[in-house]
Amino acid sequence: MLLKLTELQENTILIRESIIDKQRVVSSLLKSLMIPDEEKERLRIVIKDINSLLQHADFSFQRLEYLQNTFLGLVNIEQNHVIKIFTVVTVVFLPPTLIASIYGMNFDYMPELKWTYGYPFSLALMIFSSVLFLWYFKRKKWL
Repeated sequence: MLLKLTELQENTILIRESIIDKQRVVSSLLKSLMIPDEEKERLRIVIKDINSLLQHADFSFQRLEYLQNTFLGLVNIEQNHVIKIFTVVTVVFLPPTLIASIYGMNFDYMPELKWTYGYPFSLALMIFSSVLFLWYFKRKKWL
């Protein structure tokens, strides 16, 4: 979509340049002494028509620019949504990763290693920390 809009903008610029060239030619003919006065009146009408075509080309270019900005805004909103999901997933899994890394250090003195319920406790702590963050995000309506 963005490439198509850019192509249309380039075409509009080329059309505008072409119209300006024609305006210069007709303007030069108006200044020429070789053109009869009755033809100069027709050339003035042509100049007015060329001016209206220039205004239309400018309008078309502005419209295409507006469409491009709208499209980029929608893409930006979609990207923000995806980044928000990645951020939530990262925050939800950060505490369990931290807990698992602490219990995975295998120090000599870790009371939980000899505790019968140490492993289920660490798993419950990981699940609780993830659920806590999910609950918080849902409460804030970030999900």
